[in-house]
Amino acid sequence: MRKSLNILLLQFTITAILAQSQVSLIQDQIQPAQVKAHLEFLASDALKGRDTGSAGLEAAAAYIASHFRANGIEEIESSYFQQVPFSTFSPPDSTYLMVAGEELKFPDDFIVINGRKEEMTAPTVFIGYGNQDDIDQADLRSKIAVSTAGDGFSDDPRDWIAHSRAKRKRIKEAGGVALLEIYQSSTIPWRFLRMIGTQSQTALDEGHENTNLPNIWIGTTDSLIITSLRDGKESLTLYMDEVERRQFSSANVVGLIPGSDPELSQEYIVYSAHYDHVGTGRPDKNGDTIYNGARDNAVGTTAVLSLANYFAKHPPKRSSIFALFTAEEKGLLGSRYFTQNLPVPANQIKYNFNIDNGGYNDTTIITVIGLTRTEAEEDIQKACNAFGLTAIEDPAKEQGLFDRSDNVNFAVLGIPAPTFSLGFRAFDAEIFKYYHQPGDEVSSLNLNYVEKYIKSYILSAVHIANRDMAPFWIEGDKYFNSGKELYNK
Repeated sequence: MRKSLNILLLQFTITAILAQSQVSLIQDQIQPAQVKAHLEFLASDALKGRDTGSAGLEAAAAYIASHFRANGIEEIESSYFQQVPFSTFSPPDSTYLMVAGEELKFPDDFIVINGRKEEMTAPTVFIGYGNQDDIDQADLRSKIAVSTAGDGFSDDPRDWIAHSRAKRKRIKEAGGVALLEIYQSSTIPWRFLRMIGTQSQTALDEGHENTNLPNIWIGTTDSLIITSLRDGKESLTLYMDEVERRQFSSANVVGLIPGSDPELSQEYIVYSAHYDHVGTGRPDKNGDTIYNGARDNAVGTTAVLSLANYFAKHPPKRSSIFALFTAEEKGLLGSRYFTQNLPVPANQIKYNFNIDNGGYNDTTIITVIGLTRTEAEEDIQKACNAFGLTAIEDPAKEQGLFDRSDNVNFAVLGIPAPTFSLGFRAFDAEIFKYYHQPGDEVSSLNLNYVEKYIKSYILSAVHIANRDMAPFWIEGDKYFNSGKELYNK
């Protein structure tokens, strides 16, 4: 009995020493000057807010790749750059829509998602959510299809854009001439869509955008018009002026460090953050038009770079993929493309440890969106505690944040995927002071807190990457069954 107790004590002591050793190594390697240098470059005015497709974002991608190369992080598929194809659509200058004898106003009552120069009057047919079964049961030849926006499952309107593309393809194949979708969402009110609807929209170029099928989202609250559309008894008149389109590509930046354990190196952890932001826009009271994105998400990009450099010197048991995504601000598009074109089989990716940030209002905590949803809660909590911080779960569940960042594209595959965020206890004035504002600059950051945040992320990653068993979803989570199917559990 005494011998067993001594062995347990020895194991506990070794574990404690190793843990303390990692803390010391991280403290020594993560230097304030390097953290600040990364932040100041990524959030500099010279990069003009890192909008997707801009020269500033290309410069940020080159910067990330150069640091991967300098620190010995390996390329995947012979390049650090995974090129993502995009297309942009600019709404027409002039458009109108007549429904049941009423002229709807753009953009107050409707916005244009897709289309071409067009003038038509055609009968309508209601097709529910526009799934394939709905379309198969309808006669769409020379008709305008009317659908409820979305698919009936996801409540995130950003997902609905992808569903719209799929619907257009099906409707075109069935002989339909246009798609009108009834938008009803409590997550993102119509007033926000109305603003977006006057701006250029970016989507993944998936090969069937060239159908140019007119696609309208209608947000009117006129119950008579909505009832008329759902009854499918009205003809619609639609006019659209010329639209502008362009195609371009932007890169996800991806690197690899093989694991040190012969068996566990066949498993991968993806450490991710988006490195794009929103570019330039309306000037603030100081006349500043550059939305620098220090919090969102130069901090996250710096954390992933710092982790990659640390693992290059101290590789963990599992293999590490570092993925910096483009076009998160356009609707999680870079990560969607990545998860549709993974460099390794999905069932070999055991965890995605994502970073995204809007801001912070409590420098004693780290807010982990999904902390209690996977088996890594204790690993993350211990890592944060080691640097004097406390990890808390998402305090603003009503915002649906878990499904609004790049991690969700992993989660839908079944891969456990929380998001490691700067500390906030509520979406309050302090958050919105900087969120998507020109004032989100490095000079407004508490750098001491940011350094502790980055070190906590690194130590959390060390714990997760060296576990005997990779952390899985907590039973009952909405992605639990997808994970069981993916990993054949």
